[in-house]
Amino acid sequence: MAHEFKEQDYQWIQELMKYPQSLAEKLDFFESTSEIEIPQDSIERVIFQDRAKQAIRKVAQNKGHILMVGKPGTGKSLLADMFEKVLQESFGEYIRPRQAIVAYPGKDRNHIRVAYESPEKVDLLLSELNNSIYAAGSQRRKFNLSGQIQSVQKVKKILMVSAAASIAVGLFFPPALILAGMAGIGAIFMFMQENNHKVQEKIQQEAGAEKTHNVKHLYDLVPEILYDPRKDTNLMARVAEPAARSMKGGFRHDPYQSSNLQTPAHKRAYLGAHAKAPIIYVDELKTLIKAGYMPDMLEIMQNKHYILEGGQNTGSGAADKSENALRADNIIVASCNHDTLRYLREEGDGAFLSRIEAKGEIIQMESEVPETPSTLRQAAQYIRQEVVNLDAEFQQAWGQIIEKEGYEGIRNRSEYLFGQALPEDFKLKARDFSRTAVMEIIRELRCRAFDGKLSAILRPINGILKTAQFEAILENATSVEPRHVRRAIETHLSLEGEIARATQQNKKDLKKYIDSMTDSIGYIVGLAVIGSESGGRMYGQPLPIHCQINAGHSDLVTAPGKIGDIAKAAAQNVRASIKKVLAKINAPYMGYEMHVEYIQAHGGVEGDSASVAMDVALISDFIQRPVNQKVGVTGSLTGEIILSVGGVTEKVKSIMDLDLGMQGACIPWQNKRDVEPLLINMDFAAIQHDTIPGIRIFRQQNHTAPFDIYFCKTKYHAYQILMGLNQKEVEDLMAQRSKNDLAFQQNVSRDAA
Repeated sequence: MAHEFKEQDYQWIQELMKYPQSLAEKLDFFESTSEIEIPQDSIERVIFQDRAKQAIRKVAQNKGHILMVGKPGTGKSLLADMFEKVLQESFGEYIRPRQAIVAYPGKDRNHIRVAYESPEKVDLLLSELNNSIYAAGSQRRKFNLSGQIQSVQKVKKILMVSAAASIAVGLFFPPALILAGMAGIGAIFMFMQENNHKVQEKIQQEAGAEKTHNVKHLYDLVPEILYDPRKDTNLMARVAEPAARSMKGGFRHDPYQSSNLQTPAHKRAYLGAHAKAPIIYVDELKTLIKAGYMPDMLEIMQNKHYILEGGQNTGSGAADKSENALRADNIIVASCNHDTLRYLREEGDGAFLSRIEAKGEIIQMESEVPETPSTLRQAAQYIRQEVVNLDAEFQQAWGQIIEKEGYEGIRNRSEYLFGQALPEDFKLKARDFSRTAVMEIIRELRCRAFDGKLSAILRPINGILKTAQFEAILENATSVEPRHVRRAIETHLSLEGEIARATQQNKKDLKKYIDSMTDSIGYIVGLAVIGSESGGRMYGQPLPIHCQINAGHSDLVTAPGKIGDIAKAAAQNVRASIKKVLAKINAPYMGYEMHVEYIQAHGGVEGDSASVAMDVALISDFIQRPVNQKVGVTGSLTGEIILSVGGVTEKVKSIMDLDLGMQGACIPWQNKRDVEPLLINMDFAAIQHDTIPGIRIFRQQNHTAPFDIYFCKTKYHAYQILMGLNQKEVEDLMAQRSKNDLAFQQNVSRDAA
């Protein structure tokens, strides 16, 4: 039969067992990561993203836009940094701004004018203006009352002349002497007033009283430098929260809006990324969409200039704007996840995407890459890079202590930090990874992907590498070994991993209880996974299932609880598969009610990977044969064929814990490559159950604690492993059950008649 195993299938199992040796041979170019050289080309330090790196080089040559789409942790931010470095080395001196941006007073108090000038020329202009204004303002006038004294002296002289003239006239006309007396008295008063002014002038001059000029109105007219290319030398501006204020700029609020204290508009203006940076990196495009800045971005990308405005707030700068436009010929580098990409396709008929593609490229980041000699070398290179980075972090954090106290001071301080005694020769230095430890990291990358691929989501791996480093440091080992990596993987869990760990303990107790209380008929151990939102890792866990099948006329399948649409469809598919078998063996069919229960699956169930488990449990209840509760099963059932599912590596790992008491698993034949990472640094052997091939992994030393993994092509292979029955035996029992049910129904009908 087409679905039976062939000779080449058994040969393939032998090839599968050669994987650890083949992996070691592909990594034989080093014994320790200290032998691996880090590329000088900065862009080649990004691993697993060959297509993205080629696109970045091409776009950098054309100075175009880039949109990177992918899951978190695939290296989008790192590639943006590399893009800046590539442009820095190739076009840096040509695309870096050379002119300063200067703001001048505009036509009224709410307008400014901007100009592009040479920084040196602006410095000279501002220096001359400020010096001139300072000189004018610092000129001091000496205190004097010469004006008042001169006027008093003038009046005094007039009175004295009048008195003399009146005396002369009085010799002939005596009444004139009265006028002479009055003029004399006035002259005496003016003399006293003159002396009073002179005394006052002398007192003030001795007290140092001087006057200065108020020149604030002149300083308010001095231009303001908004951007100086000599101070802001970065080619790329990182914008975490893109909005009009950070992207375009604006005008600050003036708390002194009245009298002589107010600040002119050109003194309150500031620029955003569009005017200052040749390259703008928007780290998460979703924030730009939420801020509502997309229409402004599209307009600036089209026109390459914009007017500086005060914005929509009600502060003093709301009405301020520039009379002329600012240049904005930017290279846009943006990153987003796939959910944002769907929105961009709909928004404005994909206007933003079309502008990116017109002068650049949309880059799809790889979340998984095939395991090839090239990708294996890149993985080893990546580990070496992280070792160097950690060593640099140690030097930065402990460099001064090393200089002053030596490594003895570090040992004493580290004992206090770690809470344990450390060896005399302890050194806080990053350890390189041995080749077998690198194989453990590759094993983890394989476990986080499927179908012979490596996960390209590397951010969570950084934490594992550092934790493994500290495990080796605490042991004062010369290098990081597989045991350090295993402990790091065990302890370095995400939130979902901690939930899975707690659930795992509950499943152990649940399984022991079910085993002790049931006859295992209709019960089966399925395998499920919990996906991590942050790291992309999956965490396997056993999924106990109970199924019942009862004769009746309802002819339906019920799966109560919180299950998704795919899981419901899988249950219907199982019902159709059972009906097909009954029709094939010409068994009488009078309608059966099938009930599927995911035991204590409070979080809900989705997916079709439990469909094989459902089928086996239903058939077990139908023919009243127990299922081996020490063997788990996963797979998607289509008719009689078992198709591949995701997360098989993690599912199998989840039941290999000795405390759980499981002894094996049945997985789809198409998922056979997902077993490869489980063989790394382990002892194993080929096995065969009847015609079904498998691999036995020894979980402890000296070939003890075996765990058998069988590769099933059809549901009959699962019956063979889990119930010990071949296809003919199962079909005969199904036919007998149907006949018995029909006879029972006929007897009931006769009795009722």
